[in-house]
Amino acid sequence: MAMCTVYTAHSLNSSCSISTPTKTQLGFHQKQVFFYSTVKKTSRRGSSNSSEITCSAESKTVVIGLAADSGCGKSTFMRRLTSVFGGAAEPPKGGNPDSNTLISDMTTVICLDDYHSLDRTGRKEKGVTALDPKANNFDLMYEQVKALKEGIAVEKPIYNHVTGLLDPPELIKPPKILVIEGLHPMFDPRVRELLDFSIYLDISNEVKFAWKIQRDMAERGHSLESIKASIEARKPDFDAYIDPQKQYADAVIEVLPTQLIPDDNEGKVLRVRLIMKEGVKFFSPVYLFDEGSTISWIPCGRKLTCSYPGIKFFYGPETYYGHEVSVLEMDGQFDRLDELIYVESHLSNLSTKFYGEVTQQMLKHADFPGSNNGTGLFQTIIGLKIRDLFEQIVASKAAAPLEATKA
Repeated sequence: MAMCTVYTAHSLNSSCSISTPTKTQLGFHQKQVFFYSTVKKTSRRGSSNSSEITCSAESKTVVIGLAADSGCGKSTFMRRLTSVFGGAAEPPKGGNPDSNTLISDMTTVICLDDYHSLDRTGRKEKGVTALDPKANNFDLMYEQVKALKEGIAVEKPIYNHVTGLLDPPELIKPPKILVIEGLHPMFDPRVRELLDFSIYLDISNEVKFAWKIQRDMAERGHSLESIKASIEARKPDFDAYIDPQKQYADAVIEVLPTQLIPDDNEGKVLRVRLIMKEGVKFFSPVYLFDEGSTISWIPCGRKLTCSYPGIKFFYGPETYYGHEVSVLEMDGQFDRLDELIYVESHLSNLSTKFYGEVTQQMLKHADFPGSNNGTGLFQTIIGLKIRDLFEQIVASKAAAPLEATKA
């Protein structure tokens, strides 16, 4: 049975949800969360002010963290993930057109750039990058993610990527699934503790450089020298504050240059590794053929069309930052996505709802970047695993009161 206590504006019961007939507002002050309720209730003797507070045993918001450097595919991953849960992910209706938030039927995606404490000019004046913790408000990030996890709406700030300014806040209501994506979702131990599952997109320097040249030279007209200078300027802070977060991730998607083409430096053919931590609650690593074995597989032939340089899969156990992990690797790219069903049929623990769901999802988003290689495949698989994790968490919380009554 859910317990409820009415608190004053100086404290908050995190296990309780509060509903009022009128709008409830959430404010922050000195690391505390406050409720301000304006509902009025009339008694038989006359008018009196009171708040109607109720508690429920409903499951709290499931929180997913996605960490990666700028330009490493977070946006594409978010589109694949929200598609698994259904409904189009769109900015808040009627809100700031430059909002970074995406909302769908079940998910809300928050960009952690919104917790920058310094705008673009402020960072330039202080000589810090957005990767530096000093340029971010981790106290507010923690308080608001915690509030949303507990079912409490928040007024979240907005960092405007167009103007480089900090815009007025927007109301974010607690969703069933909250995804926090950006540079620092696993940097602060307090925020890290709130995550039900975490992913790190690890793009190697060689591939990142090739991608950035392709994007910034072809699409934005930047010079090769300016691109190199931008990468070098960010590298010390990336190495100090962003890259170490991958040791905490439950799953890492590592993108490397292909080993199928000697001395390749174009970054068009990729070797992608899905590193899955063992022993994570509600998460079972995907495996190829035989769980726990070490397997190398070249599937090209009658059932899978492969042009040069072909496709090679690897699966096996490894150790990653002291953790036991299972690794699924794909080197090369698909010629025909409809033939992916052949590969899917040899993978287990995919958490699909029906045979061929991975292939269906890949075909559905065939125009997304990475759809012909391991980045799209592994992002899709992780999306399905997160759906399964969410369903298991909801089921376990629903069963808890029943188990308590039996005891």
